[in-house]
This record gives sequence, structure tokens and C-alpha cells, in this order.
Amino acid sequence: MATLPSGLPDRVGDDEDLARFLTQSSHFNAFMAKPSAFMPSPTDRKTSVSRHGSDPSDAFWALGRQAAGGRNLHGAAVFKAHVVRSAQLQVLADEPPPRHAVITGWPWLEKDPELQKAKQKELASQIASRAALVLI
Repeated sequence: MATLPSGLPDRVGDDEDLARFLTQSSHFNAFMAKPSAFMPSPTDRKTSVSRHGSDPSDAFWALGRQAAGGRNLHGAAVFKAHVVRSAQLQVLADEPPPRHAVITGWPWLEKDPELQKAKQKELASQIASRAALVLI
């Protein structure tokens, strides 16, 4: 197995911890990350996540600040890669930046955008329901 510049393997393992950093307050409530936090970008049809493993807390939040860019960082939804795969989606390493990965395989139905969004939200709900909310 090849190694990426970050030192991580090029294949995301099923038991790897992933984080979806939350930069919008509408993407979570007091109890959980909402499915909207996991919806794919209409531009590239992917959802950006970070591979954080067992990093200490300060390294985890540094990764989050980098992912947020200039946006507010409210927290993160943390979940295992196998959760993505159990929703019939893929998670692929996508460096740079270091530790970056993407969730791919979202349904795209150009002729029926309402059905497309409903199918995507159903898959995003499966991930959200199994993600742990960690607020700053």
C-alpha cells in the first residue's frame, strides 16, 4: 500500500476516524450534526472530510481551522469510514491538503433535482445518525 505525503496510507481504512468540520450553525443542533452537514457540493459532487486518527485534541482542532479557512469553526461530526461505505458511498484519500479525503458516489439525477436531493439527504442522514458531535 502506498503512503501519502501526510504519512497516511492511500486507502482509507474502514476503522479510520473521519471528521466533517462544521462551519455553519445550521449544520448541527445541541445533540447531533444534521444531514445537511454531509450533503455533497454541487460543484464537484463530493463531501470534504478529514482523516484525523488518534491525533491529540490540539492537532485535531488545528486540522479543523485549516479546513474551515476563514469561516467560523463550530465543531465537528466524527464518524468511522465504514459508516460511509455502509451507506453505499465511497471515501477516498484526496491530498493535498494533508489528511484530506472525500465522500463520493452520491446520486445525481439531472432530470429530477428534487428526487436527487431526497436521495442524497437519505444517505446523509445515515451518516449523521452515526456521527458523534464534538463542539468547540
